[in-house]
Amino acid sequence: MKTLYQKDAYEEILDRVNKLSPGTQRLWGKMNVNQMLAHSSIALEAAIGSKYFPQLFMGKLIGRFFKSFGVGEKPIKKNGPTNPAFIFVNTQEFEKEKQNLLNQIKIFHQGGEAKCTTNPHSFFGKLTPAEWGVLQYKHLDHHLSQFGV
Repeated sequence: MKTLYQKDAYEEILDRVNKLSPGTQRLWGKMNVNQMLAHSSIALEAAIGSKYFPQLFMGKLIGRFFKSFGVGEKPIKKNGPTNPAFIFVNTQEFEKEKQNLLNQIKIFHQGGEAKCTTNPHSFFGKLTPAEWGVLQYKHLDHHLSQFGV
């Protein structure tokens, strides 16, 4: 299973992000490319621990039962629910959002498991550093596929 800690997976994701342009259109979902970049950046900030989002009430109830959807073998399904804190209406211009995402990816990858957050995921709850690595790869893969790259 791929993880964002792996050099080849990291380089793949960077290459795919760099294929995005301001005019890249989504294939499904509601976000435009700038919103997806901001959304993906904040998810990485949570994984790094530079932003904290407490576990949602619904996550406390059922999150552990759905954890395999985030860290298991299967890709993340289209049009799934999103934590409202990770939804952006107003974003910066494309190049700023893209550069911020590239920076967050680099910080996460270079920090490795040792620098991963110990905070719970906002829905799934407690994750190991290895699970965070898988989830971040799968999350980025999901959204980059959403935009055809």
